[in-house]
Amino acid sequence: MFVADCQARLAFDLLTNTWNAVVLWALRHGPRRPGRLREEIGGISTKVLTETLRRLEFNGLVARRAYAEAPPRVEYELTDLGRSLLGPIEAIGAWAYDHADEVMAAQDRWEA
Repeated sequence: MFVADCQARLAFDLLTNTWNAVVLWALRHGPRRPGRLREEIGGISTKVLTETLRRLEFNGLVARRAYAEAPPRVEYELTDLGRSLLGPIEAIGAWAYDHADEVMAAQDRWEA
């Protein structure tokens, strides 16, 4: 049973947000500045990216590093905890790749 304080529900909540897994996956190769993340991800607004990075930082999955430079520079990188989610994200992506056609066919049948 997935009660409100269940650990599994916490994990599902982290992965079901549209952008959480995408941003974590985009950070898998190392630290990124927000502008570069937006370019690599595509289709994400500055506001949504900022909200997502804050949420991931709040949950301990991403670390923010600010540099004392002019102009200011900020980078985000995965924490060890964030890196531990890359395997499950990859598995979900592989499942989607293998079964997307079946899911879309089911959606088409439903709408027909």
